[in-house]
Amino acid sequence: MQVEIESRRVRFLCIAAFVAAISAAMGYFSALQGAVAAQSAAPSGHVESDPWSASQTIQPSKLTKELGESKGTAKPVVVCIGFRPLYVGAHVPGAVFHGPAQSEQGLADLKKWAQGVSRSANLVVYCGCCPLEHCPNIRPAFNALRDMGFTNLRVLLLPHDFATDWVEKGYPVEKGAEK
Repeated sequence: MQVEIESRRVRFLCIAAFVAAISAAMGYFSALQGAVAAQSAAPSGHVESDPWSASQTIQPSKLTKELGESKGTAKPVVVCIGFRPLYVGAHVPGAVFHGPAQSEQGLADLKKWAQGVSRSANLVVYCGCCPLEHCPNIRPAFNALRDMGFTNLRVLLLPHDFATDWVEKGYPVEKGAEK
């Protein structure tokens, strides 16, 4: 089991390194760099406030339980709003991909998809590309969906990244593009 987890982690980290290199080359992380610079200039101990409350978050263990026990409209609709190569490498089972939310195209794709979703749907968004506090995708996605009127919207808490906080913990994954 440990060998399988390590193998998953190595594959995921290879994909993550590739995505990071491509993203950096394309300038995707310019927004992240600006946010980090602004945070560095902020007074010591100051952290930008998240747009979600504690009640609008979910831990991986709780999401796994909900996915296994819920049926019908109560079952969470999970949306990966990060980078496609990371989604293809490994994602939450049943998750759909609409991102990256930091780009105009990715955010437009997310909003277009969300038009057909009930505003009361049990919706969970996650990225997992990097530490949550610096993620360039999660806040734009959360804000856009909240502003569209989603009333049961939550953020999957992945404080480090998807590999560390989901894959290495042994939670189930699916691989490949959407079916």
